[in-house]
Amino acid sequence: MTTNNEQILIDAIKNGDTKAYATLVDRYKDLVFTLALRMLKHREEAEEVAQDTFVKVFRSLNRFKGDSKFSTWIYKVTYNTCLDRIKKNKKHQSDVAIDDYTFNKLDTIDNALENLITKEKNTLIRQCIDKLPEDSSALLTLFYFEELSLEEISKIINVEANTVKVKLYRARKKLAVILEQYFQPKTV
Repeated sequence: MTTNNEQILIDAIKNGDTKAYATLVDRYKDLVFTLALRMLKHREEAEEVAQDTFVKVFRSLNRFKGDSKFSTWIYKVTYNTCLDRIKKNKKHQSDVAIDDYTFNKLDTIDNALENLITKEKNTLIRQCIDKLPEDSSALLTLFYFEELSLEEISKIINVEANTVKVKLYRARKKLAVILEQYFQPKTV
Protein backbone atom coordinates (compact mmCIF):
# COMPACT_ATOMS: atom_id res chain seq x y z
CA MET A 1 0.00 0.00 0.00
CA THR A 2 2.99 2.33 0.11
CA THR A 3 3.24 4.76 -2.74
CA ASN A 4 6.20 4.72 -5.10
CA ASN A 5 7.43 8.02 -3.63
CA GLU A 6 7.31 6.58 -0.11
CA GLN A 7 9.12 3.42 -1.19
CA ILE A 8 11.83 5.44 -2.93
CA LEU A 9 12.23 7.54 0.21
CA ILE A 10 12.39 4.44 2.44
CA ASP A 11 14.96 2.77 0.17
CA ALA A 12 17.09 5.92 0.12
CA ILE A 13 17.07 6.09 3.93
CA LYS A 14 18.01 2.42 4.18
CA ASN A 15 20.95 3.19 1.88
CA GLY A 16 22.17 5.94 4.22
CA ASP A 17 20.76 9.02 2.50
CA THR A 18 20.49 11.60 5.32
CA LYS A 19 18.60 14.06 3.10
CA ALA A 20 15.93 11.42 2.53
CA TYR A 21 15.61 10.95 6.29
CA ALA A 22 15.28 14.73 6.73
CA THR A 23 12.53 14.68 4.09
CA LEU A 24 10.73 11.90 5.95
CA VAL A 25 10.89 13.83 9.23
CA ASP A 26 9.69 17.01 7.55
CA ARG A 27 6.81 15.18 5.84
CA TYR A 28 5.47 13.49 8.98
CA LYS A 29 6.55 15.75 11.85
CA ASP A 30 3.19 17.55 12.13
CA LEU A 31 1.08 14.41 12.31
CA VAL A 32 3.44 12.80 14.84
CA PHE A 33 3.53 15.90 17.04
CA THR A 34 -0.25 16.45 16.84
CA LEU A 35 -1.02 12.91 17.96
CA ALA A 36 1.61 13.05 20.72
CA LEU A 37 0.28 16.38 21.97
CA ARG A 38 -3.32 15.09 22.01
CA MET A 39 -2.32 12.03 24.00
CA LEU A 40 0.21 13.56 26.39
CA LYS A 41 -1.32 17.04 26.74
CA HIS A 42 2.08 18.58 27.43
CA ARG A 43 4.06 20.30 24.71
CA GLU A 44 7.53 19.37 26.00
CA GLU A 45 6.55 15.72 26.47
CA ALA A 46 5.04 15.66 22.97
CA GLU A 47 8.22 17.11 21.48
CA GLU A 48 10.32 14.45 23.21
CA VAL A 49 7.98 11.67 22.09
CA ALA A 50 8.05 13.01 18.53
CA GLN A 51 11.85 12.81 18.57
CA ASP A 52 11.74 9.32 20.10
CA THR A 53 9.24 8.28 17.44
CA PHE A 54 11.51 9.31 14.58
CA VAL A 55 14.45 7.51 16.17
CA LYS A 56 12.30 4.37 16.46
CA VAL A 57 11.09 4.79 12.87
CA PHE A 58 14.68 5.06 11.65
CA ARG A 59 15.84 2.04 13.65
CA SER A 60 12.90 -0.16 12.65
CA LEU A 61 12.49 0.93 9.03
CA ASN A 62 13.55 -2.55 7.91
CA ARG A 63 10.51 -3.98 9.71
CA PHE A 64 8.04 -1.88 7.72
CA LYS A 65 6.40 -4.41 5.41
CA GLY A 66 4.43 -2.03 3.21
CA ASP A 67 1.10 -3.77 3.80
CA SER A 68 -0.40 -0.51 5.10
CA LYS A 69 0.14 3.14 4.31
CA PHE A 70 3.45 4.44 5.63
CA SER A 71 1.62 7.21 7.52
CA THR A 72 -0.47 4.55 9.31
CA TRP A 73 2.70 2.77 10.39
CA ILE A 74 4.19 6.03 11.69
CA TYR A 75 0.95 6.74 13.56
CA LYS A 76 1.20 3.32 15.17
CA VAL A 77 4.80 3.91 16.25
CA THR A 78 3.77 7.31 17.64
CA TYR A 79 0.75 5.89 19.45
CA ASN A 80 2.79 3.13 21.08
CA THR A 81 5.58 5.54 22.03
CA CYS A 82 2.98 7.78 23.69
CA LEU A 83 1.53 4.83 25.59
CA ASP A 84 5.02 3.95 26.81
CA ARG A 85 5.55 7.52 27.99
CA ILE A 86 2.17 7.63 29.75
CA LYS A 87 2.97 4.40 31.59
CA LYS A 88 6.39 5.75 32.52
CA ASN A 89 5.10 9.10 33.80
CA LYS A 90 2.25 8.65 36.21
CA LYS A 91 2.18 12.43 36.75
CA HIS A 92 0.04 12.90 33.64
CA GLN A 93 -2.99 11.13 34.97
CA SER A 94 -5.18 14.18 34.78
CA ASP A 95 -8.61 12.60 34.60
CA VAL A 96 -10.83 15.21 36.18
CA ALA A 97 -14.50 14.78 36.99
CA ILE A 98 -16.70 16.42 34.38
CA ASP A 99 -18.72 18.10 37.14
CA ASP A 100 -15.71 20.29 37.95
CA TYR A 101 -16.18 22.28 34.75
CA THR A 102 -18.71 25.09 34.42
CA PHE A 103 -18.43 27.66 31.68
CA ASN A 104 -20.55 30.31 30.06
CA LYS A 105 -22.21 29.40 26.81
CA LEU A 106 -21.04 31.15 23.69
CA ASP A 107 -23.11 34.23 22.81
CA THR A 108 -24.62 34.54 19.37
CA ILE A 109 -23.20 37.46 17.43
CA ASP A 110 -23.85 38.98 14.03
CA ASN A 111 -22.63 37.56 10.70
CA ALA A 112 -19.49 39.70 10.60
CA LEU A 113 -18.10 37.72 13.55
CA GLU A 114 -19.27 34.28 12.38
CA ASN A 115 -15.77 33.15 11.39
CA LEU A 116 -14.49 34.10 14.81
CA ILE A 117 -17.22 32.03 16.44
CA THR A 118 -16.36 29.02 14.29
CA LYS A 119 -12.71 29.35 15.26
CA GLU A 120 -13.60 29.68 18.94
CA LYS A 121 -15.86 26.63 18.76
CA ASN A 122 -13.09 24.59 17.17
CA THR A 123 -10.73 25.72 19.91
CA LEU A 124 -13.34 24.85 22.51
CA ILE A 125 -13.87 21.39 21.04
CA ARG A 126 -10.13 20.81 21.08
CA GLN A 127 -9.97 21.98 24.71
CA CYS A 128 -12.80 19.61 25.60
CA ILE A 129 -11.05 16.77 23.81
CA ASP A 130 -7.97 17.57 25.90
CA LYS A 131 -10.04 16.94 29.04
CA LEU A 132 -10.81 13.37 27.94
CA PRO A 133 -8.66 10.37 28.89
CA GLU A 134 -5.67 9.87 26.58
CA ASP A 135 -7.14 6.99 24.59
CA SER A 136 -10.43 8.82 23.91
CA SER A 137 -8.57 12.00 22.98
CA ALA A 138 -6.32 10.10 20.58
CA LEU A 139 -9.23 8.31 18.90
CA LEU A 140 -11.20 11.51 18.32
CA THR A 141 -8.10 13.25 16.99
CA LEU A 142 -7.24 10.45 14.59
CA PHE A 143 -10.81 10.12 13.32
CA TYR A 144 -11.97 13.75 13.10
CA PHE A 145 -8.88 15.92 12.82
CA GLU A 146 -6.54 13.53 10.97
CA GLU A 147 -9.51 12.00 9.09
CA LEU A 148 -8.25 8.42 9.33
CA SER A 149 -10.59 5.52 8.61
CA LEU A 150 -11.66 3.03 11.26
CA GLU A 151 -9.45 0.45 9.55
CA GLU A 152 -6.40 2.72 9.70
CA ILE A 153 -7.03 3.52 13.35
CA SER A 154 -7.47 -0.19 14.13
CA LYS A 155 -4.00 -0.83 12.71
CA ILE A 156 -2.52 2.00 14.75
CA ILE A 157 -3.97 0.95 18.11
CA ASN A 158 -3.90 -2.76 17.31
CA VAL A 159 -7.58 -3.61 17.83
CA GLU A 160 -10.39 -4.67 15.50
CA ALA A 161 -12.21 -1.98 13.49
CA ASN A 162 -15.47 -2.80 15.27
CA THR A 163 -13.76 -2.23 18.62
CA VAL A 164 -12.51 1.13 17.34
CA LYS A 165 -16.10 1.99 16.37
CA VAL A 166 -17.32 1.19 19.90
CA LYS A 167 -14.45 3.11 21.53
CA LEU A 168 -15.13 6.06 19.23
CA TYR A 169 -18.82 6.00 20.16
CA ARG A 170 -17.95 6.05 23.88
CA ALA A 171 -15.42 8.84 23.37
CA ARG A 172 -18.07 10.93 21.57
CA LYS A 173 -20.50 10.38 24.45
CA LYS A 174 -17.88 11.58 26.96
CA LEU A 175 -17.14 14.60 24.77
CA ALA A 176 -20.84 15.41 24.47
CA VAL A 177 -21.17 15.58 28.26
CA ILE A 178 -18.28 18.02 28.48
CA LEU A 179 -19.52 20.13 25.55
CA GLU A 180 -23.05 20.26 26.95
CA GLN A 181 -21.76 22.16 29.96
CA TYR A 182 -20.23 24.79 27.70
CA PHE A 183 -23.39 25.38 25.70
CA GLN A 184 -26.04 25.26 28.41
CA PRO A 185 -27.14 28.67 29.64
CA LYS A 186 -25.78 29.59 33.03
CA THR A 187 -28.54 29.85 35.61
CA VAL A 188 -28.50 32.87 37.87
